[in-house]
Amino acid sequence: MTKEKKHFEEKDGPSKLKRLAWIVEVIAAVGLVFLVSQLAASLIVQIYPLIKGENTAQINNLLSNSVTAQFFFVLLAEGLSVVFVYLILRHFKKDLRSIGFNKFRPIYLFYALVAYPAYLLLYIVLLAIVQHFTSINLSQAQQIGFTTVHGSYQLIITFLSLVVIPPIAEEILFRGFLFEGLKKAIRPLYAGLLVSAIFAAAHLPEGGSAGPLWIGAIDTFSLSLVLVFLKQRTKSLVPGIFLHASKNAVAFTYLFLLHGR
Repeated sequence: MTKEKKHFEEKDGPSKLKRLAWIVEVIAAVGLVFLVSQLAASLIVQIYPLIKGENTAQINNLLSNSVTAQFFFVLLAEGLSVVFVYLILRHFKKDLRSIGFNKFRPIYLFYALVAYPAYLLLYIVLLAIVQHFTSINLSQAQQIGFTTVHGSYQLIITFLSLVVIPPIAEEILFRGFLFEGLKKAIRPLYAGLLVSAIFAAAHLPEGGSAGPLWIGAIDTFSLSLVLVFLKQRTKSLVPGIFLHASKNAVAFTYLFLLHGR
C-alpha cells in the first residue's frame, strides 16, 4: 500500500473528513490556477495598449476583435496554468510525468483514433437523454472569440489557439493534476465523473449573453469521460491530448475553413 493510499484508509471517522478536505483542496487549487492564469493573462495583454494611452473601451475592443491579442491571451493563460501546476508538483517533489505527461508513443495515435467514435456515440446518447427528460435550451452558439479571422496568418494563430494549446494545457490541468489528485481520496470512477462535471461546468459561461451553454457542457462532459478513460487505461495524457486536439480540429475546420467564420 502506498503512503498516499494509507493516508486516507484509516477506519475512524476523521478519515472521511480528510478525504473531503483533500477533495476540496484539490478542486480549489485547480480553480485558483484557472482564475489567476486568466486574470494574469488579461492584465499582461492590456499592458501594451495602456502604454500607448488607449482607454478602457479601446482595450476591450482590442481584446474582442484582435485575433493577435486573443492568441496571446490564450497562450499566456494556458501557459501560466501549466507553469502553476508544475510549481505545485515541484513543491511536492514531483513533476509533470507523475500526472501522465510522458513521451510520445505511436500507439497513442491509435488509441485517440479509436476513442473518437466512442466520444461521438456517448455525446449523441447523452444529448438524446437530456433532450428527452428536460426542456433546457440547447440551441445556443458557443462564444469562442476569433470572429474576424482573415488570411493565412490569422488562420494559423487561430488554429494554435483552439486546436494545439488548449488540449495540452487542459489535459495537464484536468485529466492530469485534478484527476490524479482526486484519485488519492476517491475511486477512479467517481474521480472521473467529478472531473468531467467540473470540466463541463467550466464551459457553461461560453454561451455569453444567451445564457449557459448547455450543449457545450454536454459535449465536454462526454469528451471528458472518454479522456479520463484513456488516461486511466494508458497512464498517459498523450492519447487524450491527441483526441482532444482532433475534436477541436474538426470544429475549427467546420467554423473557419468550411464556413469562413
